[in-house]
Amino acid sequence: MTQGERAMTRQNYEQQLQALRQAIIAMSSMVDKAIARSVDALKQQNVGLAEQVVEEDKLINQARWDTEEQALLIIATQAPMARDLRMISGVIHIATELERMADHAAGNAKIVLQTADEPLLKPLVDIPRMGEACRAMLSDSITAFIEMDAVAARELVARDDDVDELYDQIYRELLTYMMADPGTINRATHLLWAAHNLERIADRVTNICERVVFAVTGQLEEIGTATY
Repeated sequence: MTQGERAMTRQNYEQQLQALRQAIIAMSSMVDKAIARSVDALKQQNVGLAEQVVEEDKLINQARWDTEEQALLIIATQAPMARDLRMISGVIHIATELERMADHAAGNAKIVLQTADEPLLKPLVDIPRMGEACRAMLSDSITAFIEMDAVAARELVARDDDVDELYDQIYRELLTYMMADPGTINRATHLLWAAHNLERIADRVTNICERVVFAVTGQLEEIGTATY
């Protein structure tokens, strides 16, 4: 192989790696929209918006499989080593986490479809705050991955505690409603499920952060411990 051919091969390889990164960015954007729309659907009891989230979850599922196939093809044809291999492995795991986050968002959309004929138990305040916190964490975790920033990934994990605190607050408030009036149990339970879905999204962000740390350092370690 000539020097020019080697340079061309390397350029093609780098383009493949960049395409993987772009696939993760695109997929995370889809998931961000799913989270935002599912929370808005809950706030508004908007059936149309909820149906959109459920339908677009299929696109996110397909994006996960396409990204994984792309990553495996690079491993099979380019035989990457060391940090590149860890990054590609991270892509596969992160795509899986993103797909699961979208499942949680779709779960909240399905709650809307199940409860749309009932008025909300109360105006939603803390659940939207949880949604915003999850979206910010997701965005920052993907930035940490693209920049291969293990320090940022480690620092991000601490923000999961804020989401857990909001969940605890919502749990206590909804429990008060149920104790005061058993007639609210069904609506309160559905809101509790919705909050738990968001709490799980934040947990999955910590999983992404662990993969960033592994890609950079080569060390697999648990840097976040889920409360629930």
